Amino acid sequence: MSAFIEVQGAEVTFQTRKGPFQALRDIDLKIEKGEFVTLIGHSGCGKSTLLNLIAGLLAPTGGVLICDNREIKGPGPERGVVFQNHSLLPWLTCFDNVYLAVERVFSATEGKPALKARTAAALELVGMSHATHKRPHEISGGMKQRVGIARALAMEPKVLLMDEPFGALDALTRAKLQDELLKIVARTKSTVVMVTHDVDEAVLLSDRIVMMTNGPSATIGEIHDVRLAHPRDRVALAEDPVYVQARKAVIDFLYTRHAHVEKVAA
Repeated sequence: MSAFIEVQGAEVTFQTRKGPFQALRDIDLKIEKGEFVTLIGHSGCGKSTLLNLIAGLLAPTGGVLICDNREIKGPGPERGVVFQNHSLLPWLTCFDNVYLAVERVFSATEGKPALKARTAAALELVGMSHATHKRPHEISGGMKQRVGIARALAMEPKVLLMDEPFGALDALTRAKLQDELLKIVARTKSTVVMVTHDVDEAVLLSDRIVMMTNGPSATIGEIHDVRLAHPRDRVALAEDPVYVQARKAVIDFLYTRHAHVEKVAA
């Protein structure tokens, strides 16, 4: 039986002024339905490039990507994307930012009352009902990210793709949203692929951690199974031997066997 998402021999080469630049090579990855997978590695290792391939925002130079038994040939509503920058339209309210996505996906089959109900339900899911009529400049960074997540979830995507969604937030806000994300995924049963730089975030959230080698020509170095039951409590996990071992495995890969060496001008 095939996996829900399959990446088969994918590679990406960009044409630059200095010639071809191979960002990714030989990417083979299978993701099961309902699985939470994080992509981690040093800057420039192609994490976001791989995520963009799955999103259909970027076409592979070689290989093929499949989602739900269909080849990925471009963006689609079955794959919702949450970027590090919330990307909300500043002139629209929180409600209207989410409604815009809902209308795009469901307007052909549902009337306005149903579309509005979907929008309200998505905002309630991320705890943002109180900010329905506020515009992005009137709410905090963490709240903007909640609305961005609501917008993606409102389309009822089969896959939720997240590119460092909490990277720009302070530690307390980030921790709160991580916990909320775990609850949301438990309710929606979404398949999630998330890019992160944060080892603790990867271990807390993931079923599997995909560790990338350094670029250029980056590929998948190792995949670590995080054998921790759900729901997960960050306080209880701090001294859990499985959590500690998973964290050590990722740190060992990133900072011992694949330490990032900066080029220093002579």
